Amino acid sequence: MGAINGEFYINRLNQLNNEVWFDGEKVEGLLSEHPAFKGLIKTKASLYDLQHNPKIKDEMTFISPKSGEPLGLSFLQPKTKNDLLKRRKMIEHWARHTYGVLGRSPDYLNSVLMSFASSVKILEGQENCFPENIQAFFELVRENDLSLTHTFITPQVNRSQSYFERTNEPISAKVVEENEQGLVIKGARLLATQGGLTDEVLVFGAGKAVFAEDEAFAFAIPSNTKGVKFICRDTFVGGDSPFDHPLSSRFEEIDSLIVFDNVLVPWERVFFYNNFEIAGKFLMESSFHHFAKYQVTIRQIVKTEFILGIAELLVDTIKVREYQHIQEKLSEIIVGLETMKALLEKSENNAVLDDWGYLRPAIFPLKIAGNIFSKLYPRYIEIIQLIGASGMITLPTEKAFHSDIRADLDQYLQGATKTAEERVKIFRLAWDLTMSSFGTRQMQYERFFFGDSIRAASELYFTYPKKEYVEVVIDFLKQKENL
Repeated sequence: MGAINGEFYINRLNQLNNEVWFDGEKVEGLLSEHPAFKGLIKTKASLYDLQHNPKIKDEMTFISPKSGEPLGLSFLQPKTKNDLLKRRKMIEHWARHTYGVLGRSPDYLNSVLMSFASSVKILEGQENCFPENIQAFFELVRENDLSLTHTFITPQVNRSQSYFERTNEPISAKVVEENEQGLVIKGARLLATQGGLTDEVLVFGAGKAVFAEDEAFAFAIPSNTKGVKFICRDTFVGGDSPFDHPLSSRFEEIDSLIVFDNVLVPWERVFFYNNFEIAGKFLMESSFHHFAKYQVTIRQIVKTEFILGIAELLVDTIKVREYQHIQEKLSEIIVGLETMKALLEKSENNAVLDDWGYLRPAIFPLKIAGNIFSKLYPRYIEIIQLIGASGMITLPTEKAFHSDIRADLDQYLQGATKTAEERVKIFRLAWDLTMSSFGTRQMQYERFFFGDSIRAASELYFTYPKKEYVEVVIDFLKQKENL
């Protein structure tokens, strides 16, 4: 089959009949026509169409080693610097098509699954581990261009460090039975972005969040598996109008709670289970962080470019460029942008082959980029709010410009360099990014993309190689004379 197009993606999704709940009701009919989902689905379809655009097809696909069909480049396992740069180009195409706003474009989880498949030897010979299943699933997804959602997070019941779940009925998803057919899972997991709107679900009970053996598992199942239920949060789509809601109408990625009601996971879909040690180290020792952070950093750079463009357009529209505090604010965005670009390039320049012959981008520049961006993004949002000031609030709708008050709007809402309609359209874009429910979700999303920023900083501190710098100081102190 190989790389799919947008029409194929929509048709396949509509045929899955996933159990999706929205606003207390089970969704009936075509998912692609539902008001909460149709904008996102149409946007994702346009991404898949780019794989067949004759102008860039060679930059979006590579030839399958198995079938000879063209495949999405996000599945490419890089072995050379050129391979890595090919992946970057492909990721940039999809990110620029969505202005970096779509946080879960398909290449994110494609990259994650590719990293798992590239690191399967970590599981070889380990108890209750099935590396061959990861490889088989990777090839299934790669060859059929399946879409994925994922969940790594347990429900937010009690975040105290000493909390251990002690309930008769599981809250966090757990293995409640093991039989000849597979594992039976009961409970729930967060935070499945686009849950119910993909072909497959990737589930990992891994890392420091795992406190018990029955939560130490990893598997993947089709989204329409019996007993799997997606409960969506409220939508942040403000409306269909690209004038009134330019971002939320296209890029709102609904998040969901996944409920597993005694779900049977066949053995061939289990990657590992009941192995506390593997659950703790697989994500850390695999190339997961390298390639997930690499994709995210590329997207965040594109998003920063988009933000800089919006900020400069606001400045030009109301002619505030002469003020030094405005110049300083725009310079903050520029400094952040160039810093992220430099860190990305360093990760590529310092890439090294791992033990299995795959080229991993250097991890520390990417960790630092993640630490920086979680703090920079809220500041970018504040800068746009400060530049726009009251203009971010006095915003009529598209419909108002086609009414009897058009003349008033044209007179009183014009900009220094733009007509009233042009000015309002620009400011509505800035508002949707920074002040709408969609925009505030975006800020929270970027703040916590790889978890709590304090923990991320602590992890960076403990893993960063500091010893050589300490030794320089010790050597200096040992010298009898300072020359």
